[in-house]
Amino acid sequence: VQLQASGGGLVQAGGSLRLSCAASGRTFSNNAMGWFRQAPGKEREFVAAISWNGGRTYYVDSVKGRFTISRDNAKNTVYLEMNSLKPDDTAVYYCAADRRSVGGSDPTRYDYWGQGTLVTVSS
Repeated sequence: VQLQASGGGLVQAGGSLRLSCAASGRTFSNNAMGWFRQAPGKEREFVAAISWNGGRTYYVDSVKGRFTISRDNAKNTVYLEMNSLKPDDTAVYYCAADRRSVGGSDPTRYDYWGQGTLVTVSS
């Protein structure tokens, strides 16, 4: 089972990026999916989660209104659209698969993790 995150890069403040997380080895269409991030010298933090069918989404307050999580179960892929990026958004972004269907911010409920993709926002 593998979660492959991609789409990171260097962007100026105010810019946009779209992260993708493609799953292989099994389907996660019945699992919630999430995105977390870890900035240099900081702990990993929850960013966003989406329920198994996309009906519910959750965001950390700092990204509400700027980031959008979505999924395409036919492609076994989850996305994170990031707009109005700020230097504080600089981090390695990880996607993860929840063992449950609804989703949440607790990292201990996520059983599978991708390798991470680096997002750097310059001021």
